[in-house]
Order: sequence, then C-alpha cells, then structure tokens
Amino acid sequence: MKQHFALPTHTNDPNHKVAYINARLFDPASGLDSKGALLTIGNQIADYAPTLFNGGVPEGIEVVDCKGHLLTPGLLDIQVHFREPGQEHKETIATGSRSAAVGGVTTVVCMPNTKPVIDDISVVAFIFRRARETSYINVHPYAAISKGMKGQEITEMGLLMEAGAVGFTDDGLPVMNAGVMRKALAYSKEFGIPVAQHAEDLNLSCGSCMNEGKISAHLGLPGYPNAAEAVMVERDIILTELTGGRYHVLHISTAEAIDAVRRAKHKGLRVTCEAAPHHFTLTEEAVLGYRTFSKMNPPLRAEKDRLAVIEGLKDGTIDAIATDHAPHDEENKRVPFTSAANGIVGLETMLPLSLSLYHKGIMPLRDVMAAMTYKPADIINQPVGRLKKGARADLTLIDLDVKWTLDPKQFASKSLNSPFDDWEVQGRTIRTVVGGDTVYVLD
Repeated sequence: MKQHFALPTHTNDPNHKVAYINARLFDPASGLDSKGALLTIGNQIADYAPTLFNGGVPEGIEVVDCKGHLLTPGLLDIQVHFREPGQEHKETIATGSRSAAVGGVTTVVCMPNTKPVIDDISVVAFIFRRARETSYINVHPYAAISKGMKGQEITEMGLLMEAGAVGFTDDGLPVMNAGVMRKALAYSKEFGIPVAQHAEDLNLSCGSCMNEGKISAHLGLPGYPNAAEAVMVERDIILTELTGGRYHVLHISTAEAIDAVRRAKHKGLRVTCEAAPHHFTLTEEAVLGYRTFSKMNPPLRAEKDRLAVIEGLKDGTIDAIATDHAPHDEENKRVPFTSAANGIVGLETMLPLSLSLYHKGIMPLRDVMAAMTYKPADIINQPVGRLKKGARADLTLIDLDVKWTLDPKQFASKSLNSPFDDWEVQGRTIRTVVGGDTVYVLD
C-alpha cells in the first residue's frame, strides 16, 4: 500500500464540490449510521443523505467512491506534543500533523511544554503561524496555567484565550499549589474553557519511574502509587466545586481517580477526563525487561486499573480518548530505565487500538467513535466532530475490517518510540479530509 499526502490549501475554491458516494455515513453525535453519500462545497459539508446522488453525480463534481467504508467526522486528539518550538529534533508541527493525518486525526490540541513555554501570546501566535505554513491538520494550543509552568504565578489567561488558546494546563507538571489552582479554576468559570491537570501529587510520587506494585518491587524500581493521582484529583474536584470552574483530568489511569470523577459528575460538577489507549490496552507488565518504550507518566498500571479505564469509557465517566502523543529520540529512550524520558508516540495507533474495544465486543462502535469526535470537541469548545450541514468538512474514511500489523519504523512521526511494535490490529484510516481538502490517502 502507498501513502499520499497533500497540504491543505487553506484557500480552496469555495465552489469546489466533492461527492463521497457509497459511504457508510456514521455520526456518533446524532446516531446516524446508514448507507448514503455526502457532498462538500469548499470547506463545508453541504449535504448528506441515504438518497443523495441516487440518480447519479452531476458533471463538474469530483467523486470519491468510499466503497462501503465508514465515513465519520474527523477525529480529534486533545493531548499531543509537537515539540515545536524548541525540540524540533523530536517532532515538528509538520511531522506531527502528518502523523495525525495518517491516523485520521483532523484536529489536535498541542501541549505548552515547548521552549519557550506557551505562556505568552507571542508563542500562541507562533503556533498558529507555523500551523498555517506547515500543518496538514487543524492545530490548537493549550496555554500554560502558570508562567514558565512553575506553578507559582498565573498566566494572562484572558489574553491567551483571546489569542486562541482553547484551555490551560501545565502539562506534565502538576499545579501543586492549591491557591494557584483555585484561581485558575475561578478564571475557567469566567472564560468558559477548561483547566486541564496532570493529576500527580509529587510528594507521593517523588522519584518514581513506574507503577508501584509487585513488578516495581521485582525490578527494584521506585514505584508511583495510585494514591498520587487520586489525591490530586480529589483535591481539584473540591476546588472545582468551590469555584464552579471547568476541570479536566489529563490521561486518567487509576480506578480511584476514575471513581472520584464519577462521583463529581453525579454531583453535577463541570468535570471531564480523558484516557490514553495505552492505559486500556497495556499494563505494568509491559515494562518487564526494563523496556523504556513502555515508560510513561502516568505509568502503565495494574490490570484492575486497565479494566477500570475501560469501564469508565463504557459508562461515560471518561469523556474522551487522547493519546498524549510524546515523541522522543533514541538518545532519550535507549538509556537505563530510571533515566529514560516518559512517553510514547500515539497518533497513528489511536484509532486501531481504540477500535479493539469495538471488535472485541466491549463497546458499541458509536461510543468508541464518540470519544474521538464530538466529545473531545465539546471539551475544547470547538464546532467540529459532527456530520452536520454547514459544518467544517473535516472527515475520516475508515476501513473497519482490514487487519494489519503496527510497524513504528513506518510511522510518519519523526520519532518512533512505541511499545506496539508488531501488534496485530483491525481497522485503519484510508482517507483524511481537512477543510474539504484531502490531505492523506492510503491505496
């Protein structure tokens, strides 16, 4: 199979028409699931219906034959690290967005742990400028909660939001100061956008490099207890109730933290969370042999936590699937386990790993796809993730049935740090459309 890429024009002909025929139209938000066709004009969805083009496609309209495959809203990944500016040797907006396109992801939110940190409107402007110049997809930034992500002084949240930040987070550095977090959550209520927390009490996890349990004891490695995540989530939920703010938990990984979010939702608090595919597919056993490609933060947990993540996705406690795409070069991974960088690349594996929940009969297809389309879009207040007339024409065409083998050496990302080498999966993106422009095709 060959992969074909094309940067979106951003100035496409507003009258250019494309007919996607013989499609399985699938919209998780509305419940649509039917054979039919869809028409885009310029960068918008103009129409779709089971009977559209039943009499044939008029002349002058470009035709894409979907051959019965699943045509969905473009996927979202609301936690990625594109490393630009500052660490372009690991990833750039160009290479990261190309990787996203392969995975069927049309919108991402990139994290602020760049160099310099995204804590100033000039850096937000840089992200958008580079995205316009080099990105295959839509790129939005999170801005930092605190200046320099040092956890002490709040950033100019209002100005950053006006510049285009879709939320605030200090990324992998938890906001330990409860007073700072309270202020941030109070502002989030005023601005209506989320404050996202990497939930980790550093006083409990200090010095750890993997999950605390039998395997950490066996390997002689310092362990990171579940309580470190749960304690921070519980604290932040109390602050959310106090302020009325919008709180989002990044890459939730423990049964205790998921239970805390579940209780908060039952109370009607504005609390959301996301889970990464590696936390519902792998356990701490993946680090046996000191495999640094399975080292991440939060770490891979015990089987009971993996099952709790799946249950959270099933009952809606976990709103979204997000990869925490974290590219690293070999110099930062092929080192002793305690010294290795945390994180894996994930944009090209998110869809097939998530579809395993459907293929194994664990979750309905609608629920799996909802966690990668309109639900994450709602968290960041973006009008995407839905098949809707007049909506932006961001689309993903998926072959649900194809079986294939993951090979990180073939990834479009600049980095190849993945623990899923040689995994047999089912389901794959075969076309990605951004703003009406086809940016990726597999044929």
